[in-house]
Amino acid sequence: VLWLYIRRKQLGGYRFRRQHPIGEFIVDFFCFEKGLVIELDGGHHSEHEDYDLNRTRCLESQGYQVLRFWNNQVMGEIEAVKQVILDKLTAT
Repeated sequence: VLWLYIRRKQLGGYRFRRQHPIGEFIVDFFCFEKGLVIELDGGHHSEHEDYDLNRTRCLESQGYQVLRFWNNQVMGEIEAVKQVILDKLTAT
């Protein structure tokens, strides 16, 4: 669902790539211009918190910014999610 709102430069004029490889990882969404990674976590991710935390730290250590959202946030609060992303894009 998020892809429908961020593709084709719809969010602040920034281009995002979907399922983009960064090193050993494939991230859900990536804005090259701002070095911003967006990851979506489903219900199964609560079981993988350590992996997700290490993955986020690894990406951040390489200079990337990482935003994580739960799928239910995207489904139920899309406007708030879009605003958080836009705030991050324009703050950097």
